Amino acid sequence: MAPQIDLGGTDQGLAAIHKAVYKTSGTKPITVPTRGDLDISARIPVFSGLQSEALGVLLAQASVIKLRPGHVLFRQGEPALAFFIIVEGWIKLYRVTPAGDEAVLNVLTTGESLAEAVTFASGRHPATACAVTRARVVMIPADHVMNCIREMPEIAFAMIASTSQHLHRMIQRIEQLTAQSATQRVADFLAALAPCSKGPCTIELPYDKSVIAGRLGLKPESLSRIFAKLRPIGVDVRASRVVVSEIAQLRGLVTGDRTRPRGHAKIKSAKPCLASTPPPSGPSARRSRFLAQV
Repeated sequence: MAPQIDLGGTDQGLAAIHKAVYKTSGTKPITVPTRGDLDISARIPVFSGLQSEALGVLLAQASVIKLRPGHVLFRQGEPALAFFIIVEGWIKLYRVTPAGDEAVLNVLTTGESLAEAVTFASGRHPATACAVTRARVVMIPADHVMNCIREMPEIAFAMIASTSQHLHRMIQRIEQLTAQSATQRVADFLAALAPCSKGPCTIELPYDKSVIAGRLGLKPESLSRIFAKLRPIGVDVRASRVVVSEIAQLRGLVTGDRTRPRGHAKIKSAKPCLASTPPPSGPSARRSRFLAQV
């Protein structure tokens, strides 16, 4: 186990951050990052292109906090005192609407950073960050980051590039919510977690289904209905495990109708009247009817 940081030996600013984290998140004691933690931190986009010497200075005041599921890392509206790098687990970013509902913005995992933009601007957090699994997060104090930027301006350019990447991912998420049907969004989520590109496979859901539903812009009951709807094409949901008979078929569901926006009906050309014939049967016909309803 990594040694605990002696708060009495740190500067007042860092001690204040640690006190705030203890108060809001209920974390276990803050620890010194391991070599593995620092290796993960050094590979995030914010630090891409930085020399090892600059990285060493920037990570000199890093520490690690541990979160249990449901514990808050920071809250919407609080001052940004640090920026964070996830080295283990999953963290949910969400906003609370005026009606009191929770709007999930993203769910982040190992190797992803958060709050660097507001730290750079000395602002307030626009959303709440909460652990959805057991998590470990590297924390770098905002004042230390600003001091490093004054000495090494290239860090500022890296942070601007990282902010641009976050914006690009948010645009992709908005596109997904508007251009894909609910069934396609669920299929896309499962396909992204699949460990293989074809054939049968088993997918482990990384966090609770209620969080998955929020991430995909759905109600939990809607997600359950879509899981049931996917069963005829070989998708069997068993608690936190999903067994897929053919992953290529699931991927085909995602890409097969992506060019048509939601709510736009296909225009069919007129056909001559024909004598009615019984509908085709068999597995292939059932799959065709299912895809036509997506």
